[in-house]
Amino acid sequence: MTLTYSRTMARATRSTGSQALTALALTGIAMAMGLTLSEAAAKEPTPSHSAAAHAPTAAPAAWTPGTLRDTLNSLPAGRAEQGRVVHQQLFCASCHGDNGQAPTHNWPHLAGQKAAYTAKMLLDYQSRLRLEGRRAELMHDIMMSPQQIADVAAFYAAQPAPRNEGTTRPTSTADAKRLVRKGDPTRLITPCASCHGVAGQGGKLEAAALAGQNPLYFTRTLLDYQSGRRANDAAKGMSAFAKRLTRAEIEALAHYYADLPTGKK
Repeated sequence: MTLTYSRTMARATRSTGSQALTALALTGIAMAMGLTLSEAAAKEPTPSHSAAAHAPTAAPAAWTPGTLRDTLNSLPAGRAEQGRVVHQQLFCASCHGDNGQAPTHNWPHLAGQKAAYTAKMLLDYQSRLRLEGRRAELMHDIMMSPQQIADVAAFYAAQPAPRNEGTTRPTSTADAKRLVRKGDPTRLITPCASCHGVAGQGGKLEAAALAGQNPLYFTRTLLDYQSGRRANDAAKGMSAFAKRLTRAEIEALAHYYADLPTGKK
């Protein structure tokens, strides 16, 4: 690829509006019938007829590890095949691809993501805890039942992590492997692997799987944590971690995790 990583990231950011319009255009039929996106989603058939399955699962104004654990444990069991139906009905593929691998630089890959992490993000969009920009705003009006959240999260978790998906990689001389395995005690930086696993497979609760993630999305996410634009982490661990990193280290980590499923690291 001839574009530099920085230019590609800038172009991806500028194109967010058109991507959002594409996603919204897919709901044109419902809108033509006079329905809002929330109403259209609410009219979609759901796998379970249980009243409990449709009761809203409210996220608190701010998470603590305890409230997050209790809320995630209260969700119904997720069913991957039913999650595929939800993925199709709510047009998730327009941003995240048919199987959770995003077709553009703007959106995260969800394939191989931990179900608990995906469920938490959907709850955070519902409660407006995620407010970091137009991408988040696009998700705010998509209403899902607890069963739908559990099912679509299970669907993404069942998909293989992206490998060699062709997303532009950043270039950096920072030692990403050292940060992943050892951190930097002199700056009170804990190893990434202590929460996200040595293989980037993710950990408990909101510790996301990172292996194979779109590096532009990865970079943007850490910059949002660093600036305070994103602050939905329960214990503020990511916010504190990101603030101690340099831009070069963030880009090195993005490259490291993007290539991790290939076994190069």
